[in-house]
Amino acid sequence: MALALDEKDLLEQLLRSPRLPRLVRELENTIEDEAIRRQAFYSQITEKVKAEFINGEVIIHSPVKRRHNDASSNLHVLLKAYVNRHKLGYIGYEKILISLTRNDYEPDICFFKRSKSDVFTPDQMFFPSPDLSVEVLSDSTASNDRGMKFDDYAHHNVEEYWIIDPVTEEVEQYRAVAGEYELVMKAQTGLLRSFAVDGFEIPIRAIFDDDENQRALVEIITGRR
Repeated sequence: MALALDEKDLLEQLLRSPRLPRLVRELENTIEDEAIRRQAFYSQITEKVKAEFINGEVIIHSPVKRRHNDASSNLHVLLKAYVNRHKLGYIGYEKILISLTRNDYEPDICFFKRSKSDVFTPDQMFFPSPDLSVEVLSDSTASNDRGMKFDDYAHHNVEEYWIIDPVTEEVEQYRAVAGEYELVMKAQTGLLRSFAVDGFEIPIRAIFDDDENQRALVEIITGRR
């Protein structure tokens, strides 16, 4: 991915700085320390706790509110039914650990095309960058979902990223273009059409409304619209 303008400026400033050797050593020490803490994280995590490793820190997630769980489970049901029916790949839910270059995330929902998922094993615990990642916002995760994860997913070529707000019942859909995310849609109604999941299309209301969800599920299962 090409460096963003501010990153280029920062790099040029560092290269011109007389402090460069010291800063490089500090960066190397930080990276080494993170690697040690990351291995400790791997040895301590269990299936019982949802945890992520972000910039050297272990983030333990609190229990979610009902509205968060409803939106997440409603979308998961539709995606899984569609992906399985058309044999498109693999849908992960809640506890799939995505291991990227520096950080480890557990997205609410993620999708891997068959080019990746066909080599997954039943006992696999660490997964590569998905083709679609979905995060449902909560008070404790919103800053990372819109900040660190947003940049990291784009940097690691996650083709599509959805941010779902269960309070406003709104979906933001982003698509990666040249290593950066571009907003495709931000809406509370209308159709949500995926780029990464070939042919997947649902009413946005099906994420938040149980009756709409059931109608969409029937259409996916029967193949009728």
